[in-house]
Amino acid sequence: MTGSSMPEGPPYGALVDPGFAALIAENRWLRDRNAHRHLLDLAAGVLAAQMRLSTADAAEHLTALASATGLSVSDIAADVVNAVAGSDGPAAADTTDGARPFGRTAEDRRARRTAAEAETAYTVHEAARTLLHGGLAPFGADSLWLWQRADHGCLFLAGCAGVGAAEAAAWQWIPPAVPEPLRSALTNGTPVWLEEGPAAGDLLPGASPYGARALLPLIRRGKPVGLALIGWPRPRSLDSTARRALTGLLEVASTVLDTADTSRPAVPVLVDVLDSLAHPAVLLHVHGTEEPTVEHLNDEAVAVLGSLPREDRHSLIGHFPLVHTDLARMVRRAAATARVQRAARLPALARPDEPVPLLDVRVLPAGEDRAIALWHTVADPATAAGRATARLQSVATFQDSLTGGETFWSEQAYGVFGMAPDEPPVPLLGLRGRVHRDDGDALTALLRTLTERQTGAQAVLRIVLPGGAVRHVRVAAEPLIAEGAVVGITGVYQDVSDSRRTEAALTATFDHLTALHHQAETRHQLALQLQRAIVPEVPGLMELPGSLVVAVRYRPATAEYRVGGDWYDVLALPTGKVLVAVGDIAGHGIDSVTGMVALRNAQRALAFTGEPPRRLMGWLNEVTLRTGGGTTATAVCALYDPEDHTLVWSSAGHLPMLLLRDGRARLLDPPRDILLGAVSPFSYRERRIGLRPGDTLLLYTDGLIERRHDGLDEGLALLAAEVERLADRPPERLVDELLTTATGDTDDDTSLVAVRVG
Repeated sequence: MTGSSMPEGPPYGALVDPGFAALIAENRWLRDRNAHRHLLDLAAGVLAAQMRLSTADAAEHLTALASATGLSVSDIAADVVNAVAGSDGPAAADTTDGARPFGRTAEDRRARRTAAEAETAYTVHEAARTLLHGGLAPFGADSLWLWQRADHGCLFLAGCAGVGAAEAAAWQWIPPAVPEPLRSALTNGTPVWLEEGPAAGDLLPGASPYGARALLPLIRRGKPVGLALIGWPRPRSLDSTARRALTGLLEVASTVLDTADTSRPAVPVLVDVLDSLAHPAVLLHVHGTEEPTVEHLNDEAVAVLGSLPREDRHSLIGHFPLVHTDLARMVRRAAATARVQRAARLPALARPDEPVPLLDVRVLPAGEDRAIALWHTVADPATAAGRATARLQSVATFQDSLTGGETFWSEQAYGVFGMAPDEPPVPLLGLRGRVHRDDGDALTALLRTLTERQTGAQAVLRIVLPGGAVRHVRVAAEPLIAEGAVVGITGVYQDVSDSRRTEAALTATFDHLTALHHQAETRHQLALQLQRAIVPEVPGLMELPGSLVVAVRYRPATAEYRVGGDWYDVLALPTGKVLVAVGDIAGHGIDSVTGMVALRNAQRALAFTGEPPRRLMGWLNEVTLRTGGGTTATAVCALYDPEDHTLVWSSAGHLPMLLLRDGRARLLDPPRDILLGAVSPFSYRERRIGLRPGDTLLLYTDGLIERRHDGLDEGLALLAAEVERLADRPPERLVDELLTTATGDTDDDTSLVAVRVG
């Protein structure tokens, strides 16, 4: 925010964040650069006329003069312009010969340059800012007021700098009965110096009531044209040298006020509002069917558009050469209706000589003869979001007036309701005739929330289109409240028919999947019950012939599979031997369970024949081939003889058994024979080992050790190390802790049998 709407200078900059202060500094730099450029252009024009040079050659001559004299180009330009204006100093001919001007200090040159830039400024506000920052600030001044003498003796605030918007509005007009000490300065025509600030009872503008003031009458050709007031933040001693410098500096203000065009003074409040905006804004005056004219540009508009010569500064086509026709139409429409229009957006266009585009141009009425044009030079996120919303064909905006005004729809709203663009929009209160009869209560509840509770609400309504089709439309609305009453409603319509159809399809699919899930759940529960019936958990120890103590555990697979094909068996046979077996059918689910049941029962029955393990395994292979439906399985079948303490076993592709003896664990190398159900016939081999008191034999399935990213060798090595760590545990604790610390991560089921010789 820049211009007369806020204090200027270091004190204010200390109160704002660094980013905002940087923007303020950049804005001032742009204004200064614009003033310097204008001064240089004028000086180049003078030299071109006097020396009969081209404009380009005159500009180069200015640069050459600056280099020859050791002065800045701005100083040389100020000398040229001042000489033509008739101020004291070297004539143009004296300046152009390359001689160095004499008797001029740096302070003199700064004052002359400031005066020249102020005199060539486009507006009185610009001139005031130039005088304050370029000439008065070195004397400690923080504000400058320039009043122009108007009809009937009134003073009109034509320009100011370092002044807040509210204070400028309060001192916009000073009546003919001028209060003291303003009267003394105007009546006597002499400056009034208040070094200690205003006297008690004197009312003068300024940020500090105790700051020094200087009141300087502005006289042009012997006629008073206005009054200047310089303000300081605190008392200030002003010697004769300072007073002469200040008086001389402000002589140019008389010229500025005398040539200022105030035939159509802008409305002070509107000017203050525009000057307080952070983006460009223009106040326009409407003259019936004639093209509107420009009354005021805020600082941001001046920085973007630049300014025109004094005779063209009110020209709309001069400021907006590419869009003035559309802009004039919008201005006349706004002034004719004297109410806020929908934001009319023109294409992003740039002036031929300026790279800055005009984005999101909007026109607002300011009475019957004025309008305000607003735009952005960079994309505004909120406005861009509104445009993005409007691009969605299923989303439309609306605004209803409840005080006799009209209803406005965005272009997309007509498509949502299946209406032609030339049909009048329907207000939210008038939708009942288009809403499905079953949704009438939902519409009533929505309207009551908006109008009675005065809060936002939303609802999905079924809208009956003119052709009879039904469309689901979400209405999200907010009340517009003024003085405690709802004066309008604004919001969004969104066609959600597709999502509703998708939702219905997903619901039907979910119901179907739920039914399938229930069926699968039933199958899993049956399989789990069957598995538990065939392979029951044995929480305690089993004591068998030959002083054998056996602990068994079974851990089901994860919930995804529920049941698997693992089995185990420990059985005392009529021959006095003990059968110890573990197996694993490939796959999961009820088919695996039924196959496991068949093999386990067949193995039990065949074991009663008294045949050795290799014969039992061969018969079990035939059973798998003939009853398994293509199923394969791994298994270990072992017989322990208590009389000679020997263990004989066969393996059908199963993991090796593990023997724990004297605290050391080793894997028993099995016969390398094929899976059950692979080929027929097949002769399995046997291995034999003697067991000692204290030995522990471990049989298990792959769920205990198998890992997704490691080989079986790593899993077997970890198992052996873990068994050695738990060597002193009794069988029951051994199997429990092994299941707790198992390294397998395939979520497979696990069978574990520990046999200890007593």
